[in-house]
Amino acid sequence: MKHRTLGKPGLDVAEIGLGCMGMSEFYGAADETESIETIHRALDLGVTLLDTADMYGPFTNEKLVGRAIRERRDQVVLATKFGNVRGANGQYLGIRGDPEYVRQACDASLERLGVDHIDLYYQHRVDTKVPIEETVGAMAELVKVGKVRHLGLSEAAPETIRRAHATHPITALQTEYSLWTRDVEENGVLATVRELGIGFVAYSPLGRGFLTGEYKSFDDLPADDFRRRNPRFQGENFQKNLDLVAAVEQIAEVKGVTPAQLALAWVLSRGGDVVPIPGTKRVKRLEENVGAADVVLSESVLAEIDAVFPVGAASGTRYPDMSTVNR
Repeated sequence: MKHRTLGKPGLDVAEIGLGCMGMSEFYGAADETESIETIHRALDLGVTLLDTADMYGPFTNEKLVGRAIRERRDQVVLATKFGNVRGANGQYLGIRGDPEYVRQACDASLERLGVDHIDLYYQHRVDTKVPIEETVGAMAELVKVGKVRHLGLSEAAPETIRRAHATHPITALQTEYSLWTRDVEENGVLATVRELGIGFVAYSPLGRGFLTGEYKSFDDLPADDFRRRNPRFQGENFQKNLDLVAAVEQIAEVKGVTPAQLALAWVLSRGGDVVPIPGTKRVKRLEENVGAADVVLSESVLAEIDAVFPVGAASGTRYPDMSTVNR
């Protein structure tokens, strides 16, 4: 697989990463053995960037990833996150970015992952009660003592990104980006990171699975799947978004690829500084996703995709509560 470089500090990663969240929570039941097999297969195929967070599980996803990479640490660019605070029972306890918590969270993640350093450490959500300079300053101390190699932000607004980057170089910004979530093209986020030389990691590049064409009705979602609470999967929004996906399926069929591969190839086409991290807990889906790296989209096909799926085409907001997004 080809590689891309994130940020001016220069973090080298394969052009498609793997999001591991769904292996532990949010997307219905998962099998740990299959999840570990999926991680191992990803590494076999040349994937290097593995993405997790302390809140996934909560806490169990980092342990799973740690077990999976124990004998293959040198093949992995390991990314995790802090800031979304949860209790052991899964309760959401708010957002913290104070220096004391930054240090505590990092040490806890290192222990769960079973590693001596984190390659890319993100602030998962911005804590508006704490100046970003204080949070990133504490993160920079982690770099200084060798616990972290590179710093990242997730779902941060342009001015916050600038202030953070002025405190310590930010290697990557992680934000949702896909055919049905193109906000970063209009809200200044993508322009800002490119101006500053920060890499862009696109999470949910398959629209939380919607762009795969796998879901034809709301009832296709498992009973414990968080997408049942997602506005884009509900009511009239579901059918309107399904119509958009049908157009993508038609283009993919003509191209001779799957809808998922077309959607991922589109994200890859947005620039050499963009690295998508599609999540999956199944080997078959992983192999399909990685196949997108071989899909080349011509200017005419890109124009056709843009015509049927322009900015703002998706119906419904990204989250039930958008108050913690892009702050």
